[in-house]
Amino acid sequence: MILAMAFLILLLAFAASAESPPQSLALPGCLDTCGNLTNIPYPYGIGPGCFLAPWYEIDCQQTRGIPIPVLKNLSVVVSDIWLPDRPNYSPGLIKVRQPIWYSRDNCTTTQQNDAPVDLGASNGIFNYSSSQNYFVAGGGSHSLALLTSTNYPVTTSVCQYSCRNSYYSPWCVNGTTCCFTSIPYGLARFNLEFKTVNGKATATGNAECNYAFLVERAWLKTFDFNILTTYVPVVLEWGVTDYDNELLSKNRRNDVNSAVCASVGEITYCYCNNGYRGNYYLPQGCQDINECEENPNLNCRGKCVNRPGSYDCVDNKIITMIGMFTAVGAVVLLLLCWWLYKFMKRRRKAKLKKKFFKRNGGLLLQQRLSSIEDNHMEKGKLFTSTELDMATDNFNENRILGRGGQGTVYKGMLIDGTIIAVKKSKVVDAGQVEQFVNEVVILSEINHRNVVKLLGLCLESEVPLLVYEFIPNGTLYQYLHDPDREFPILWETRLRIANEVAGALSYLHSAAAIPIYHRDIKSSNILLDERYRAKVADFGASRSVSIDQTHLTTMVQGTFGYLDPEYYQTSQFTNKSDAYSFGVVLVELLTGEKPISQLRAEEDRNLASYFITSLEENHLFNILDKEVLDHGKKEDIIVVSNLAKRCLNQNGRYRPTMKEVTTELERVRSLRNPMVVQQNYEEINCVRTGSIPTLGAIPTFMQPEAEVELTSMEEDQSLLMPR
Repeated sequence: MILAMAFLILLLAFAASAESPPQSLALPGCLDTCGNLTNIPYPYGIGPGCFLAPWYEIDCQQTRGIPIPVLKNLSVVVSDIWLPDRPNYSPGLIKVRQPIWYSRDNCTTTQQNDAPVDLGASNGIFNYSSSQNYFVAGGGSHSLALLTSTNYPVTTSVCQYSCRNSYYSPWCVNGTTCCFTSIPYGLARFNLEFKTVNGKATATGNAECNYAFLVERAWLKTFDFNILTTYVPVVLEWGVTDYDNELLSKNRRNDVNSAVCASVGEITYCYCNNGYRGNYYLPQGCQDINECEENPNLNCRGKCVNRPGSYDCVDNKIITMIGMFTAVGAVVLLLLCWWLYKFMKRRRKAKLKKKFFKRNGGLLLQQRLSSIEDNHMEKGKLFTSTELDMATDNFNENRILGRGGQGTVYKGMLIDGTIIAVKKSKVVDAGQVEQFVNEVVILSEINHRNVVKLLGLCLESEVPLLVYEFIPNGTLYQYLHDPDREFPILWETRLRIANEVAGALSYLHSAAAIPIYHRDIKSSNILLDERYRAKVADFGASRSVSIDQTHLTTMVQGTFGYLDPEYYQTSQFTNKSDAYSFGVVLVELLTGEKPISQLRAEEDRNLASYFITSLEENHLFNILDKEVLDHGKKEDIIVVSNLAKRCLNQNGRYRPTMKEVTTELERVRSLRNPMVVQQNYEEINCVRTGSIPTLGAIPTFMQPEAEVELTSMEEDQSLLMPR
């Protein structure tokens, strides 16, 4: 049942396609019918934009409600139009209506004679066809009809007719005499004249009625000479000018072998070649005919295979072999294309990697690393971008550990299970590349347990990437200021973290092969490992200096709240500038407060200023963290607080070095007897007497503060009591 239904559908579809109307020969969107004239081919057309040139415009006029097609520039009614025909090598043909001319006006009861249609104004586009028309004359005895061309060359066609003339046309019936003859080639203009046999013009009053006309040869067979009419069909030849054909050729998409053109003077006739069909003048031109489908009865041994303009008869064995070779060739071609694609992709990727390597400072990095004489650390592994993409799940947003001024840090896992942190720069510009190179160089010179370890880098990605050991417990900033923290931070833990950070900075300043200034010490750049040991990170802003160099003069760079006021004022960064930033971190550990907070009063928003003011006013224990108050020895707290105050001194000359800070913190951790706490009275007196030189205009939140003085245990006890 299903097969029967499918067969019926196919049969109906075939019938529908067989009965479908022929393809239009007009321009798309243009009318191709007017009255009895159907399928009007381009270059002819009805309406603006539908014809090639004004000579080809068809005016569809309405006469008593009947549409009449008129060739507008010649003012003649059109009956039919044919495109140039390749098999007969004929030009384009158009059938129009022309009048019959009579020797006197009263031959018929109709209107007077019309003048012959003048085709000369078309400049050769139109001519009377000598192969399709006859010149016909008839009427009285012993008369002549002369058709004389007035275009170059001048020729004459003579038609003589007589009742006693032995030549009798089979179309002259019922005893009517007439004659017909061919017309000159290329006829465009002509005059018509009636004469007697002796050469005299027929008298106007001659009672005999003579007639003459040009007429289509095929139509002449149906003409009744006993019934005189007014108009007869005439066939004109037409072509296109060379200029118009050149314009058409620019827009034509057909195969050059599908058509052939021939020129006569300045007029061109173009035909579809054998095996092609269609309208040459349309943009799609002549289309290939599928002879195998149109003529299933072809005498073809084997299988009929269509090809452009013709067909071939191919043996079935040859078809099988061709199919096999084609399939194999297609597979080989696909493999070749695949290999070529892979090769080009690898080559393009290699070029891109080389470009990124250069742009990401690879050459500069090589130069800087090669200049380091004593490199304490291996330069690390050179990771590929593919490895790091896989490790970070294509840098998924869910893998972000933190964002900083120089880039974003992602958590990742290598194939061997190693957990890593990947630092990816935000943008690529000359300044950031220099920071990236600087960080690699700095880290390559550092070998310290409290400095984050650089595992490797990647220079072949769009932005430079640094691969660090993964530090699982986040930053000190998060550890101190997380409101959802479950467990309090012990005083011993705070003291140890401070000691570890101070030790790392002391190493950078005085124990590294070349002294290094970190320049961005803050709690968010101090990481905590699985045992909450401190790891100093983010060396993008760091700078190495020569041993005898005391400072760096740079554009001010740092984080608000941690920035050394002396550096802010002079643009000169020293090792004491790192000490100031560490002092802020130390105060964070003591108080649990953020370096800048909108929750405090406006004058106390800066933590350093707030801390110094509290010391001056003996309110230290009002601002300390509860865990510090509950579990820290008060003597230790006071010593550490004084140490923090010294680090925050407005004048860098009076700040301790990080080596001194480390020694002091180690002493506090190792001592359990508060009597060993000693003060630097000389420094305290200098602060009290105001002998420390000022730096001029310093921001309000960085004004110098007084130092806590501890002269005896009794005074110590007063400081321990909160107010």
